[in-house]
Parts: sequence; structure tokens; C-alpha cells
Amino acid sequence: MDRIAVLTSGGLDSSVLLAEEAKAAEVYPIYVRCGLAWEDAERKALDSFLSALNDPNVRPVTTLSAPVRPMYGDHWSVGADGVPGADEPDTSVFLPGRNILLIGLASVWCSTHNVSRIGIGSLGGNPFPDATPDFFQKFASALTSGLDHVIEVKAAFRELHKSDVIKRFHNLPLELTLTCMAPLDGIHCGQCNKCRERQVAFDRSGVPDATIYAGAAASLGLQHVSPEPFLKKWNS
Repeated sequence: MDRIAVLTSGGLDSSVLLAEEAKAAEVYPIYVRCGLAWEDAERKALDSFLSALNDPNVRPVTTLSAPVRPMYGDHWSVGADGVPGADEPDTSVFLPGRNILLIGLASVWCSTHNVSRIGIGSLGGNPFPDATPDFFQKFASALTSGLDHVIEVKAAFRELHKSDVIKRFHNLPLELTLTCMAPLDGIHCGQCNKCRERQVAFDRSGVPDATIYAGAAASLGLQHVSPEPFLKKWNS
């Protein structure tokens, strides 16, 4: 069976990619901790999604580390004020070198674990310079040379938009994924750029959005949402 390492954040795109790759390959999920403000909530979401998926082709998550605070300084992504709101452009959420770090670390892991392919959930319309097909090809070539180990970066969803992914994979437990830069006790804040992106994508897909957002949770008097009802639903 083929083997592939999938960079998995617990977000919708990378979680779906992991599930899709597991249909035909042995999947090694890789989560990279960089010290970003939302990582604890993200990792819980990833664990919930994997528990619901319960796919024997998915191996245990490998966690790698690359702290960015020394490079980013007083940046909103590491806990400072100024998380981009729903009305701000996508360019406002750019994290310099994000894919360079993710792919670079995953490549070193691959070179020591006899894996050559790395899956990344980059979508069409991504405006950032480290998310283009040309970058993926050239960076993979450089890593192959530097590690003396073949590295291929596979962006299977690069021609799709988030709404396409939701529509195509609506049978998966998408509500267990997290797409938020300021989660509140594991719940989507409903106010940030990424929450807005998620809401718009569900609307365009025509698929009902089962995500719980903080505003809706507060109106119901909820402080924390357990994944157990969803796990029972998807394991039944």
C-alpha cells in the first residue's frame, strides 16, 4: 500500500484530505506546533475527527515543533491583539513562511521514515506565495536534493474551493473540524476571518452548517460542546 504523510491541522480542508487519502494509502498525520494561539483547540478537533473517522489506514498523529514567536514577535497569531475580523481580506491572515516550515519539517520526518509523499490541504484561490503549485514543485525538488530522499508535495485540492470540498465530502463529520483563529473553549468564535470563510463556504455549497459558533452557543446557554453526540452518530 502507498504511504503518505498528511499535514493535518484539524481544519476542514486538511481533515477531509486525510480521510480521502486514507481510501488508497497508509496515512501518517503530521501536526506541527508553532506556538499559535489556536493550536490546543485545533488539536482537540483533530483528535475528535480522527476518532469519528476510525479508519484503520490512518496511523497515530506525529507532532513536530517549530516555535515562531522568535520570528513573529508581537503578532496576532501568537496571542497578541488584532485577530483579523470577518470583514478583513484574506491577505490579512498571511503567516510568513507557514508552508515552508510545515513542509520542511514533514520532509525531514519523511526522510527518516521511508515516506516520500506529503499531502497538504491547499485550496484554489489561496493567494499566498508559499501555496502555489510552482512553489510546491520547486521546494520539493530542493528538499529532495538536500535530504537525498525523494520528496513529492501533493496538493490534491488545489483546484477546488472550500465550498467544493464541503459539497463533495458532506458525508464526513465536518462539524468536528475547526476553522477559527480565536476559538472559545473549543467553539468557533464566529467573528474572525476564518469563521466567515467557513460560513460563506457552507452557504455556497448548499450543505447545512452544523458548526456551533460562539454567538449561537451563548444564546443557548452553552459553555462547552462535547463531541460525544457526533462521535456516536458517525460510529453508529
